[in-house]
Amino acid sequence: MHGYHDQHGKFPPAVVYGKDGEPLYSWRVLILPYIGEDGLFAEFKLDEPWDSPHNILLLDRRPSIYAPPSRYARKIAPTQTYMRVFVGEGTPFESPQGMSMNSITDGTSNTFLIIEAGTPVPWTKPEELVYSAAQPLPDLPGPFANLIRIGFADASVHTIPRPFNETAFRAAITRNGGEKLSFDAFECVGR
Repeated sequence: MHGYHDQHGKFPPAVVYGKDGEPLYSWRVLILPYIGEDGLFAEFKLDEPWDSPHNILLLDRRPSIYAPPSRYARKIAPTQTYMRVFVGEGTPFESPQGMSMNSITDGTSNTFLIIEAGTPVPWTKPEELVYSAAQPLPDLPGPFANLIRIGFADASVHTIPRPFNETAFRAAITRNGGEKLSFDAFECVGR
């Protein structure tokens, strides 16, 4: 994510749309050159959807970075991933054009960028976790029963125990809510 931002001045959009407004593929495809997968990226037809006859053939080549830890790999198909981002108002992926790090006014160490949770999806599919302050959180299963691994916007990775403090969790989903968090804020009272 940060390599993409360094080159483009913004994070990748969560979903890449075609000229007709059709969702084509996920941010996970756009960052392939920044995770050592230049060759795989070059094989994608970027003007076609993730499940076009050509691009669907690349689904079996999921990069290892999108796989769960090996002892949990049997939980999902080898073409799927738990790596998702939150989309919706106030998230770092609110804009369909991508957003700059400067938009994260809560601080990069207080804001989620990538989460390893949610229902697994094909790794190229443009399907993310929809967040709304007025709605319940999306379902967040994952490879681990007692924790969630999260990549923060400062490029740090932390584990958050389940159950978690929902107020703190929601604050970290948004980039500009004015909250300042300490890591222990995620601990659920009465655990």
